[in-house]
Amino acid sequence: MARYRILSLDGGGIRGVLTATLLERLEAARPGFLEEIDLFAGTSTGGILALGLAAGVPPAEARAMYEVKGLQVFADSIVDDLKDLGNSVGAQYSNGGLKEALLAQFGSKTLADLPKKVLISSYDLDNAPAAPGMLRTWKAKFFHNFPGEDSDGDQLVVDVALRTSAAPSYFPTYQGYVDGGVVANNPAMCALAQALDERAARQNLRDVVLLSVGTGTYSQYLSAQDADWGWVQWAKPIIDIMLGGSMGLANFQCEQLLGKRYHRLSPMLKEPIRLDDVREVPRLKALANQVDLTETEKWLGYYFRDEPRASGRRARTH
Repeated sequence: MARYRILSLDGGGIRGVLTATLLERLEAARPGFLEEIDLFAGTSTGGILALGLAAGVPPAEARAMYEVKGLQVFADSIVDDLKDLGNSVGAQYSNGGLKEALLAQFGSKTLADLPKKVLISSYDLDNAPAAPGMLRTWKAKFFHNFPGEDSDGDQLVVDVALRTSAAPSYFPTYQGYVDGGVVANNPAMCALAQALDERAARQNLRDVVLLSVGTGTYSQYLSAQDADWGWVQWAKPIIDIMLGGSMGLANFQCEQLLGKRYHRLSPMLKEPIRLDDVREVPRLKALANQVDLTETEKWLGYYFRDEPRASGRRARTH
């Protein structure tokens, strides 16, 4: 029985270095495992990595892009801070540096040009319906290159990458879209839904295996038992709560539906690392090289292999 293999990559800005380094190590331990992937899914920095991997970019090259281009992507200036009143009325960074790096990597490629299937999350701020009577509203958008009427195969890879990574307050909106993290920072469940969709991959649930890689997990909590808070007190923690909550929800759903055919890899961090802190690139790389990947390697060795169809009885599932 042929497996349908999904790799899902979380958002997390510069912490994508951690993801790329982990994938580099897994590829070294199991050469060719990335070539076996049927569907690459990603959000924000994970979306950029997914697009690169689907285009055949080795994880080592993807990691190097963070190391070389990180300062260019997260470049700020006193003039920009003055213009934006210290980030009060404008994004922290221009997306010019990121666009330049993406153009160097992808050029004029479209999603249809990619040899592998992708699912990239973003958020459309205005669906601008053409038909009269349709509701005009913002909504989640998942760019993909599966065939069909809703295919986004004609979209430029660079544009999709900028749409998925337009993190609010960090980068400007891009072509009416913001970062996919506002709806699916962990896109694993979205990828599973796409795999099962009759209009897309049309897979059976029992054939799907899914590896989900995060950008690191760290301790967060609120000790207040009966907090009588207003919007000022909730302004900062609510974003982290919503991001963490949506990621945990996707993890729970995939575990329930796939059981042992789902594996989550998201190393613990001793302290938070901001998504724009390029100074932490060496430490992120070092942390990723210290992670024990024994269980992940075992899981890949067992669940990524195709399962022989048993003669005279139903094929075994896990």
